[in-house]
Amino acid sequence: MKKLILVLTLALLAVVVTACGGSDEKASGDEKNLVIGVSAGDRTWPEIKKIAEKEGINIELKEFSDYVLPNRALADGDLDANAFQTIAYFDDFIKENKLDLEPLASTVIAPMGVYSNKVKDIKDIKNGATIAVPDDSTNYGRALLLLQEAGLIKLVDDFDGKGSPDAVKENPKKLDIKPMVAGQIPRALDDVDAAAINNGVAVEAKLDPLNDAIFLESDTAKPYINIIAVRKGDTKREALQKIVKIYHSDEMKQFIDKTYKGSSIPAFIPLDELAKYKETWSKN
Repeated sequence: MKKLILVLTLALLAVVVTACGGSDEKASGDEKNLVIGVSAGDRTWPEIKKIAEKEGINIELKEFSDYVLPNRALADGDLDANAFQTIAYFDDFIKENKLDLEPLASTVIAPMGVYSNKVKDIKDIKNGATIAVPDDSTNYGRALLLLQEAGLIKLVDDFDGKGSPDAVKENPKKLDIKPMVAGQIPRALDDVDAAAINNGVAVEAKLDPLNDAIFLESDTAKPYINIIAVRKGDTKREALQKIVKIYHSDEMKQFIDKTYKGSSIPAFIPLDELAKYKETWSKN
């Protein structure tokens, strides 16, 4: 009987040790298989997936159609990385939601545009016109910067990138700037005079940023360069570093240029340079 108890005890210890070992292995990350969250309709990542397979890395792509779930899924461990957001939105979101995430690398800038079903030129925007803008603070602020770049408004000197009515210092045309849920703005184009629409939302709504926008954001808008995000401590994972190398390759730059024709522009800049993006706001 004692021998039987001893055998059972040793067997139980073996199971516990094995389970603990498996848990540690999972925590360190699987370097052969990655799950990456991307925007619905993204054409860049399927190409990266094909290239990564040749290097022994299998990527599962999970598509998202909103700006909230991808970061929560990453923080919860359901994703190894995500790639859908600007550095400004990312910083604001993780601060507000207290998430332990960090940037891994820069990717592209997808210019925000002003669209209209009523005028053909930004200069034709009339006094008192209604302009729809995204309602989340980061993209609201981005839209205000775009309207300033277009010469329609002027922002306060200490603008911090976050959108609000108080951020507008001068509004000579007395525009009615109307915040709306970003994904709903294209459907409201007949009800407003013009709208600032994020690139991804515009493309999903079958709008062509280069041909349909009456004004397009400058490609030097550093706060709105997109990033790959990961959980804190994962930036040195071998598989993720290989993905960055693939993304930043000449092959992918040519693919993006050819596929998007300027509506999505490679912006492969170092993270330390990207971290200075707030200087862009002070120059406006």
